[in-house]
Amino acid sequence: MLARLRKPTVSFVVGGALLFVVVQLLLSLGVLNNFWRGIIYWGAALTMVSLGLNLIYGFNGQFSLGQYGFYAIGAYAAADVTWRWTHDDASGIIVVVFGVLLALLLYAVLSRILRGFYRVTVMSKFTFYVIVTVLAFWLTVQFLVPVLSPVVTGLLGALPAAISQQVVFFIALAGGAALAGITSFLFGIPVLELGSDYFGIATLGFTIIVKVLLDNTDTILPFAEMKGARGMIGIPQWTTWPWIFASLMLVILVMRNLLHSSTGRAMASVREDERAAELVGIDVAQAKILAFVVGSIFAGLAGGIRAHDLAFLHPGSFAYIQSFNPLIIVVLGGLGSMTGTLITGFLWILLLEGFLRLYLPQGFETWRFVVYPMVLLLMMLLRPEGLMGRHEVAFLRQKLPAMLKKPLKESGDRGADAPAADMATGVGEVTA
Repeated sequence: MLARLRKPTVSFVVGGALLFVVVQLLLSLGVLNNFWRGIIYWGAALTMVSLGLNLIYGFNGQFSLGQYGFYAIGAYAAADVTWRWTHDDASGIIVVVFGVLLALLLYAVLSRILRGFYRVTVMSKFTFYVIVTVLAFWLTVQFLVPVLSPVVTGLLGALPAAISQQVVFFIALAGGAALAGITSFLFGIPVLELGSDYFGIATLGFTIIVKVLLDNTDTILPFAEMKGARGMIGIPQWTTWPWIFASLMLVILVMRNLLHSSTGRAMASVREDERAAELVGIDVAQAKILAFVVGSIFAGLAGGIRAHDLAFLHPGSFAYIQSFNPLIIVVLGGLGSMTGTLITGFLWILLLEGFLRLYLPQGFETWRFVVYPMVLLLMMLLRPEGLMGRHEVAFLRQKLPAMLKKPLKESGDRGADAPAADMATGVGEVTA
């Protein structure tokens, strides 16, 4: 089987393994101190956020400034789960697991019901989905939390402490990402009907709303532990290099396989020409909302990772001005290029928060906010398509190996060169 793997796939796997081992060794030996460790973790989180924006804007063509809003939702939701667990409260785990599952179940039922009606208005659909979402989480809090809290606490408490910690952390990250996805789905139902520029303004407004709500989590919202504008403390610092690496690889692989599927090609066709895509039978609304939700899930996952690295969250970190960072990274790297976003995401943090902060003369640290606009201006003048344009490294532009899709004996006896022929012509769909 390994002999039939394509060279780009082998190169990607080997390169990723080497990167993981080298960074882990440097961290374990103390060669990379806490400052550079934080820079690497921050760069990975921001790259995940930017990959999500590239899916929404670069590949689907929807100009969005809302990524930091979903980033914040994922961060605070994941942090609340682990904070409650460290204070002997399993309610956060139950809410993000059973509340999300119940909401998705009700979505499926509601979707089947709405398909039976002709021309349901967007605002009616939005209202129905909001109602079932509130119902799902209300039922979970009122009925499931009191019943299941002792059960969940007992089950996780029976495990060794190190294992139960990792399980809770996984649930927190997945729950934060899922809540970001649900929020983006609800928000996207009415807002994705707007044109691209108006959609960008609406998403910017969403980021501002999220920041204001976070400032008042202990007054308007019933989350006293988040402490509102004072900032949330007491978050366990559970983020490690293996978690960072696994999360980033997951985002890359999911996005790569999605883009090379028929669904991904439908998303790209919407970017090129909405009307033409609609005329050939593509569900434009579905393609838009899927890209928006998946991109927001990536941001929510990155938020959970970042929250458990800092062990502190403040609403000021998610102000609307910060929402331009992923946009700048995507534009600098190249719209529609995962490779460009991966490179620029890490370079952005290394340059802005690493080298410029350390090596500018004392008292001139804030000049880094003058340097990077100059870099952006020069890039737009000299290379407006971005660092990579739409170019991708070989692995990201190729399909999965044919052996993962169809056995040789089922595809007919075409000789030893058949797998290579399939791969060269791109036969078959890519699945996650």
